[in-house]
Amino acid sequence: MSKEVLERGLAIRKEVLGKEFVEKSFAAADDFNRPMQELVTEYCWGAVWGREELPRKTRSMLNLAMLSCLNRPHELKMHTKGALRNGVSREEIREVLLQVAIYAGVPAGVDSFRIAREAFAEFDAEKA
Repeated sequence: MSKEVLERGLAIRKEVLGKEFVEKSFAAADDFNRPMQELVTEYCWGAVWGREELPRKTRSMLNLAMLSCLNRPHELKMHTKGALRNGVSREEIREVLLQVAIYAGVPAGVDSFRIAREAFAEFDAEKA
């Protein structure tokens, strides 16, 4: 990849996850995990999120469903706040999570609803 893709990824990552969160992630990176931060930023955020064929709102809803099904609570909370930044409404998030409950199982849905409520509270507190 190129420096341009990395820079585009960094910009998108900050817009979706919040500048403060991303800067903290990079500041906390050490020799061991810095390559992972760079890989995620360049490929995930630059090469994939940087594509124009799907709007960010759609990508956010897809991520919420996949992260719920994969039982990734930390990432789900982070991406729930990102989804709100990308214009996904709380009602749309609820519908995604109801779909998860049917196709991935009620326990996955219950956990995802709990995590989403925590994310809403954190998002609201950050905005206050």
